[in-house]
Amino acid sequence: MCAYHDQEWGVPQRDSRMLWEMLMLEGFQAGLAWIIVLRKRAAFRQAFASFNPKKVARFDVTDVDRLMADAGIIRARAKIEATIRGAQIYCEMADRDESFSDFCWSFTEGKVLIGDGKTWVASTPLSEKISKEMKRRGFKFVGPTIVYAWMQAVGIVNDHSRNCFRRDQIK
Repeated sequence: MCAYHDQEWGVPQRDSRMLWEMLMLEGFQAGLAWIIVLRKRAAFRQAFASFNPKKVARFDVTDVDRLMADAGIIRARAKIEATIRGAQIYCEMADRDESFSDFCWSFTEGKVLIGDGKTWVASTPLSEKISKEMKRRGFKFVGPTIVYAWMQAVGIVNDHSRNCFRRDQIK
């Protein structure tokens, strides 16, 4: 967890594929501890073709069965199917020349939001707005709490505490 915090968490991520990967992993985390997902991240990447949306979008029932048998990942059929559908939505956006990164960052006009560094919240009006739009597009496992955790993870929100050395480094 320390390495993840010190090197990744809260660093503004602008790569569309990585933003999507993190959103999908946050969905797998629903109801579980994030450390479980982190420990399985390499297995997730292997199971989901390095989170290549074009490849994942073509997964079929055989792939779902394969993934359900993969002890290296979280074997939740609804989450696996949501990831496949999420890849299809990502590809549909790309087919319309809509960048997933531009979509994600459009809610903050491309700016990192800075938390107060002392208050911890599970969701915000903005995460509710993003959640609603993602659900409208067909994404699953994107409730306001999952979306807020994702926003923190990919640096759309800098919620490092005031006394954390990373807070000022990634402003």
